[in-house]
Amino acid sequence: MRLIQGVRLIDGTGDSPQSDAAVLVNDQGRIEAVGPRESIDSPPGAEVISATGMTLLPGLIDCHDHLSSFTYDLMSRWRLTEPESLRNLRIAKVAEETLLTGYTTIRDCGWLDAGFKMAIEEGLYPGPRLLVATMPMSPTHGHSDRSSGSGHSQPAFLDPLLPRGIADGPDEVRAKVRELVRVGADFIKVFQTGFGRPLHKSKDIAYSREELDALVSESHNHGRKVASHAVGGAGLRMSIEAGVDTIEHGSYLNQDPDLLNMMAGEGIFFVPTFTVFNLHRTQGNPTAQEESRDFRQGHVESMQLALKAGVKVVAGTDAGGWGHGNNAEELECLVAAGMTPMQALVAGTGWASECCGLEKDVGTVERGKFADLVLVNGDPLSDITVLQDKNRIKLVMKEGTIYSNRLGEA
Repeated sequence: MRLIQGVRLIDGTGDSPQSDAAVLVNDQGRIEAVGPRESIDSPPGAEVISATGMTLLPGLIDCHDHLSSFTYDLMSRWRLTEPESLRNLRIAKVAEETLLTGYTTIRDCGWLDAGFKMAIEEGLYPGPRLLVATMPMSPTHGHSDRSSGSGHSQPAFLDPLLPRGIADGPDEVRAKVRELVRVGADFIKVFQTGFGRPLHKSKDIAYSREELDALVSESHNHGRKVASHAVGGAGLRMSIEAGVDTIEHGSYLNQDPDLLNMMAGEGIFFVPTFTVFNLHRTQGNPTAQEESRDFRQGHVESMQLALKAGVKVVAGTDAGGWGHGNNAEELECLVAAGMTPMQALVAGTGWASECCGLEKDVGTVERGKFADLVLVNGDPLSDITVLQDKNRIKLVMKEGTIYSNRLGEA
């Protein structure tokens, strides 16, 4: 057993921090007790970790990442730039580095096969707990249809764990959902609008309502949530009316505010992904730059209106194509958009676990939950950016196992 004591505890529920708190972790990797230091005795033989003056948080959660993406270059996305063995080891390294920054759960929204999740669960290499969409879905001409400027389609890879993500018509859509479930998809990701393409922009529809209804109902039949890339326009409304579980991006929600009341009523989560659009705004292709600049202020207003309407807004970076290892940048973006630091922390812990469907096990520091814990030298309520400083992440624990311990460093 392990006892962490003397900490300022931010438990992920949004409650006020607890001073001089303690957390007892049992040998099954779950939290045995949590409360004031004097209320929790150290069992015989327990390892005691004294961290006076430091802040203890639940393990952080990114609800929209792409661990297998490295650039937006078409050759890389077609997987033609390096041996698959090298690429797989590169992904494993990214997973490990992400864990060491305090992110113990990642919802990967596309192009990562279930084998990586299985390898982490088997202990073959360290990494966050993974939820994988495997291959995202779209119709022909949608975002899963990665064609070159000359009209060539992405070469067909004989990868049974990442089947082709394109499906047209309700029957094909249902069959594709079943195929993705078969290869291990924890949830279904759908591109219901475009973004960053001259012929498929943020307000352009992908699936028809009949096709989207089929996708959502079939996913729910198999117990899978649906994450909809829906930036704006009719495709955004269609996603909400069809009953998807999360709206990814939602940059134009402010233009149709009655949708926010619908989202709140149906319990649909909002994952705004500010980080990726900050990158697209300065480094993206000309269409992506233009679009992300156009909805910049509206995106901020969308988040603020969502909170007022009672929508749960959660943290997700979508930044894999630009880089890895700084997932906490999204928390800074949420604060810049109008959240309090405490709200941003809940967006990256308690609410994020609900978005992932993992609230019974992670997301908050409570008795009975997995001991996913991050110890920080600093106070993120005073400066949310401390979570981006790897030197200040002093301890990372997932399910009771310590993966990083830098408490001995000056």
